[in-house]
Amino acid sequence: MSDITVEVFFQAKREEFELELLSSTLDSPASITVSDIHRPGLALSGFTQNFLSERIQILGETEVLYLATLSEATRREALERIFLEPVPCVIITKALPPPEPLLSLARERGIPVLRTPMSTTPFIHQLTAYLDDTFAPRTQVHASLVDVYGVGLLFSGRSGIGKSECALDLVERGHRLVADDRVTIVRKPSGILMGAGNELLTHHMEIRGIGIIDIGSIFGVRAIRMQKRVEVEVRLVDWEPGQSYERLGIDEVTTAILGIKIPLITVGIVPGKNITVIAEVVALNHLLKSYGYSSAAALSQRLSELIERKERIARLVSNDPE
Repeated sequence: MSDITVEVFFQAKREEFELELLSSTLDSPASITVSDIHRPGLALSGFTQNFLSERIQILGETEVLYLATLSEATRREALERIFLEPVPCVIITKALPPPEPLLSLARERGIPVLRTPMSTTPFIHQLTAYLDDTFAPRTQVHASLVDVYGVGLLFSGRSGIGKSECALDLVERGHRLVADDRVTIVRKPSGILMGAGNELLTHHMEIRGIGIIDIGSIFGVRAIRMQKRVEVEVRLVDWEPGQSYERLGIDEVTTAILGIKIPLITVGIVPGKNITVIAEVVALNHLLKSYGYSSAAALSQRLSELIERKERIARLVSNDPE
């Protein structure tokens, strides 16, 4: 999402932030385009060289108290500086009274003025978190996302290969479905990928031969969750006898989603292969690696030590013909 209007923001967060409209309009000449906010203290004091007009302007207790120390004419000049260019909106925190003549200047320029009873710092944190999520890069993928032992496994593959059936089997074994068929993935500012379901489909699943089923209603609320970090992609492919598949797992294969690399496990599908158990092992193996233990690396090290020990014994024997 590249921008949102002030009206969309107001309607979305009105109750949570207890927002109150002080001006006559929400139709701002400037949309909200960035997740950062701005406290215009320096601009009010006269320094406008680095004034960031594209950001939401926050007037906290410090700014309001400073404006109260100015004469009426000086205060008007100070407030006019933040309206030199169109800003998305001005928000006053702590339910403070708007300094004169803020509302009249905002009305002349069509800038919305909002007010919240929240303290400035907590409000800025929550507002920034909301805007970070709103403007975060996102994509939709045709896959199933399941929480397996606390690891978010994203099952991908061609249509009809068995992604939904695998997810259903995992749910039946006590794991939790996040989304099926359409998974919305968001790249968070911290660099993690968060997956969630389609707002319409929620936790419904299409099983060929049965139709649409509601996982939450059938298996209970413990079988579903709203979102989960995407940590490993399990790609289901048709088994090809001549195709080379990973045998050791020493060299980790990765894939990139929204520029973030995650491990990729490719599993060939053949009749009778228990994909559910393999998925559980993938999750447990990922947990072991997260704790710093790699089964493949440990085996490789033991083999190297064994070979080295045999070479030392061979040298000892060769130098002692008796």
